[in-house]
Amino acid sequence: MSDVGTYLYAVAMERDSAATQGLTGVAGRAVQAIPHAGLVAYVSAVPLTEFGEEPLRQSLEDLDWLGETARAHHRVVAAVAAKAPIAPVRLVTIYNDEAQVRTLLERRHEAFMEVLAQIADRQEWGVKVYVPPPDDRPAQESAAGGGPGAAYLKKRQAGLHNREEAWRRAIARAELIHKTLESLAEASHLHRPQDPQLSGREDWMVLNGAYLVDEERGQEFGQVVERLRGEGVDLELTGPWAPYSFTTSVEAGAEGEQDDRR
Repeated sequence: MSDVGTYLYAVAMERDSAATQGLTGVAGRAVQAIPHAGLVAYVSAVPLTEFGEEPLRQSLEDLDWLGETARAHHRVVAAVAAKAPIAPVRLVTIYNDEAQVRTLLERRHEAFMEVLAQIADRQEWGVKVYVPPPDDRPAQESAAGGGPGAAYLKKRQAGLHNREEAWRRAIARAELIHKTLESLAEASHLHRPQDPQLSGREDWMVLNGAYLVDEERGQEFGQVVERLRGEGVDLELTGPWAPYSFTTSVEAGAEGEQDDRR
């Protein structure tokens, strides 16, 4: 068996292929282009001592290793995307060899071509919407019958009701924001809102959206995001990115090829 595998970063149309000279990816390995069937795959040869099935199980639990690998992966994707429309693939997608990558390009040719046509001359923008949670401290009330236990229960119930109402209002506002941004985009995708430990904010994240926007409308999109801020709502705009959120259909169809890669 070979002691190297083939790490796949992204796929583009062959006529739009980008130069890879001097470009390095994960594990410091050179990036190469594999043309086949009108498409081109961007890959690196990586050691299976680090990227084989068993070593990967351990490495994926190492946050330092994972962060370094993710940065190298995204650096390659960004470099190639700056020169050609590409369909990036998820982190740590590895095949046996170049022949298996060519088989992928042949089997999924139509799906890749469809995705690449959709994302041509478009960019992905991310928008997160935050609202501050309501103050849970019970308001002071005038003396009333029923004793301290009943008073506490009443305050607690009022606090929960206020929190539920605040959440409903926040979600309704987020839906309006999404519809506004969606009208400016070719396509959109809603991700699961992040936990505060990941977002780094105590505010509620009520929208975590990705929007595929024509390059010429990028500035307009940003201006609309800016106008939607305020009235207790904060919007965080990120991008432009390579269109990761809009290549999932190709990756889902390629799972069969990945399952039998080794």
